[in-house]
Amino acid sequence: MYLEHFGLDDFPFSLSPDTTYFCNQGAWQEALNVVLVALEGGEGFVKVTGEVGTGKTMLCRTLLNRLEDRYTTAWVPNPYVSANGLRLSLADELGLKLPGNAGQHRVLRELTAALLQAREAERPVVLVLDEAQSMPDETLEALRLLTNLETERVKLLQVVMFGQPELDTRLSGDRWRQLRQRITFSYTLGHLECREVRSYVGHRLSVAGSGGSELFRSDAVDALCSCSGGLPRLVNILAHKALLAAYGEGRGSVGRHHVLRAARDTNEALRPGRTRLAWWAASVGAALVVIAVGMAHWHGLGVAA
Repeated sequence: MYLEHFGLDDFPFSLSPDTTYFCNQGAWQEALNVVLVALEGGEGFVKVTGEVGTGKTMLCRTLLNRLEDRYTTAWVPNPYVSANGLRLSLADELGLKLPGNAGQHRVLRELTAALLQAREAERPVVLVLDEAQSMPDETLEALRLLTNLETERVKLLQVVMFGQPELDTRLSGDRWRQLRQRITFSYTLGHLECREVRSYVGHRLSVAGSGGSELFRSDAVDALCSCSGGLPRLVNILAHKALLAAYGEGRGSVGRHHVLRAARDTNEALRPGRTRLAWWAASVGAALVVIAVGMAHWHGLGVAA
């Protein structure tokens, strides 16, 4: 496609969570530091939340890479399982060979032994859960009980949960006050500011082999900021399409009109100068006008509404 044309070694704005593209700055670096400090202090529960597309999975994968030298990590990317299914998933990640019909007592006994062994080997176990907002209630309660496994001095299991804002909403209820009190560190990923979008785009282009060349002109980055609302996933989608548009014209760099063309082809994109809420409100208003005009038309023809 456009790799040779722009002198790139790789597609810089792929949506796959390739950790070589992790942007080690801004909110992502702050969130990573929060989690690492919490784990170093032996805290039992850490939580990171953010809207869809803010980079939680990339952060999760990067965290796993950072932990592998000092910790025993267990990763559950889809925790939409039963309570015993979660325990068995953890056992499987720790290399325990248990039958699928193993009872709760046996699973807990084997898990406790494995957690103790890891702690004695100075490689404590960290359970990392992605999409934690999808956990059934019984599974979330089982997770809380797993963190009861401890010695007189230390927790045997530390947990890092990544989830959408719905996770915060669930945990705010009275039912989860015990679990909520155990979450000692939290971080919320937000949207990027324009200066951060500029840095983010430059970082990904550099990793992809641009050699520092300015493939996106200043006005193009401004348009990316406006049309994406600072949502990293949307920045990636629009930047990729804008590169395609510039390539199709044989241009050596991306301009504002290329980004705007990409935005017109992307449902979630915003119009420059408007917030996501304002654009949504304008769209709803326009739809209501169309409906009103249609009803008036039918009334004029004598048709009952």
